[in-house]
Amino acid sequence: MPTTRRLILGHVMSGLCHKMNRTKRLPADLLETPLNRCLSTLDITLLGVGHMIGAGIYVLTGTVAREIAGPGIIISFILAGFVSMLAALCYAEFGTRVPKAGSAYIYCYVSVGEFWAFVIGWNILLEHMLGAASVARAWSGYVDSMVGGIVSNVTMSITGEMHEQLLAKYPDILAFLVCISYAVALGSGAKATAVLNGLLTVANLFVMIGVVVIGFWHADIRNWSEAEGGFLPYGVTGVLAGAATCFYAFVGFDSIATSGEEAKNPASSIPIATILSLSAVTVVYVLVSAALTLMVPIRDIHPTAAIPEAFGSLDLPWAKYAISLGALCGMTTTLLGSLFALPRCMYAMASDGLLFSCFGTVNAKTQVPLLNLAVAGFLSALLALIFDLEKLVEFMSIGTLLAYTIVSASVIILRYRPPHVEPITVHAPDSAEDDNTSQSSIDTVSPTSETIQIALTGRLRPQFRWLEPVLGRCEPGVAVSTAVLLFTVFCIAICLQLKVSWTELLHGTWWALVLYGFFIFCLVSCVVVIAAHHQNSSHLDFKVPLVPYIPALSIFCNIELMVHLSLLTWIRFFIWISVGMLVYFLYGIHHSKEAEDCGTSYSMLMTSAEASKGPWGALQTKNTTEKDQPKKEDKKPIIDEEEIPE
Repeated sequence: MPTTRRLILGHVMSGLCHKMNRTKRLPADLLETPLNRCLSTLDITLLGVGHMIGAGIYVLTGTVAREIAGPGIIISFILAGFVSMLAALCYAEFGTRVPKAGSAYIYCYVSVGEFWAFVIGWNILLEHMLGAASVARAWSGYVDSMVGGIVSNVTMSITGEMHEQLLAKYPDILAFLVCISYAVALGSGAKATAVLNGLLTVANLFVMIGVVVIGFWHADIRNWSEAEGGFLPYGVTGVLAGAATCFYAFVGFDSIATSGEEAKNPASSIPIATILSLSAVTVVYVLVSAALTLMVPIRDIHPTAAIPEAFGSLDLPWAKYAISLGALCGMTTTLLGSLFALPRCMYAMASDGLLFSCFGTVNAKTQVPLLNLAVAGFLSALLALIFDLEKLVEFMSIGTLLAYTIVSASVIILRYRPPHVEPITVHAPDSAEDDNTSQSSIDTVSPTSETIQIALTGRLRPQFRWLEPVLGRCEPGVAVSTAVLLFTVFCIAICLQLKVSWTELLHGTWWALVLYGFFIFCLVSCVVVIAAHHQNSSHLDFKVPLVPYIPALSIFCNIELMVHLSLLTWIRFFIWISVGMLVYFLYGIHHSKEAEDCGTSYSMLMTSAEASKGPWGALQTKNTTEKDQPKKEDKKPIIDEEEIPE
């Protein structure tokens, strides 16, 4: 008889692929939640605007304009905003499908499977931690700039410099305290947070309007001339690299989807808030970038406090301090947004059993996961203490782009996956031979257009019957899922080739033309296979237009930006993923609430009499006596004979 060790290992390894690909079963009432549904559409819109228009506009603008893209930062923001909008449309559709906390994590869990959902959720946790830490670091830097460097000088005189290359120059104690303070403030509840965020966001928007008006009033077109390097001093490559970095500025709309479980009417609020906030923020970023690069030559732009220092150079000291105060308001809202979303993502993963169960509790009084907030605040503060802003920002973009890619793929998969339809019993009381009811998922007597659409989901369209010999034997939805996977793989291949052999393509080298032609043919073929099938978009308050083309374009653009990130960023990313894999395979996969045999075989093995003999079922050395034998009444069958249905 096998030992408990073998039984447990057999249970862990059996059906591993099935466990990694199991999808989340949604409850009957999607609006039921222990959280407080108190946020209006305006609250959620301001939350998204506040999260996006903070450190990105005050810190990122100067760094990208001076060192990466020059005045071409305008195009970088347009590209990053366009790619973000493609992903935002996909988020908006999912927000109407699944009004739950967790954002991309829960969307992926419903459509793709548990393993990829964990990967996305794990990266979202890192994204928001890095977001909070980077904003706290920027907040501290602005205060230090306003007081003439007193904070940094005093800190270095006390602690000295950290000479490690991967760490910051000095430990930023002020940034640490800022993170802790705002985490404590967020414990008061979602509505109080929304009110504070709304007030600070409105103040920040007024400051932005002032920056644009005064900036264009003092604009000098010669700052874009060839004498200053021209509009694209770093070329197209710099614009693309700048767009990849500028993605950091748009990650805030993810917090809109995270608030889905606290929205009063998520089906309408999430799409409206997502599109409005992203559109407004993109316009603001473009206008502020144009004003900054027209006011000051790129060589004179301050990398960390670009906008206040630019106004200071124009002999407008009052504007410098007013903008600095507006910057603090804007960075405060971004910090609030990150610390608001992070505990709720932890709560969503813990509620599904993929993170430790202690993170799945909600305080009864404030209806906020307070333990999650405390842990999130401390970890973010620790990152802000020891890392500088540049490393935090670059590392943050990769997880965001990966989340956008998988959400876009998930929209395509769900549109072409046949929904689970409960059997409908059709009775014919006036016919004796039909007294034995037949079950069918479709009412064949009077089928509606909706039932027909459901029945055809995932099947080939009539005009694409010529694909029947190739795809005819596939189950509905399988061919589309495979095509999405192949499309993603070929996108990675062509984006890598664009990075390493762009020159050969421009010069018309024959092998480059053949290779790119093959990749483009494969991409187009995958899209054709997807579009050849019927899709189901019923019961959706908001639908992504032009599916599968817009989500496919989103996948390609996200991957194109990902390949422009540095190698060191990718190394850090794989280290973080490796830690996540340990958490998933040692804990999450065994405690998942979606396990079909949850509470049966695995739990029985762990509590069996043989398991109590020692670690991993080791035999005890003492002699077995009669009193050690199990009692007869303990050998009852699991199901009583009276309970067995006849």
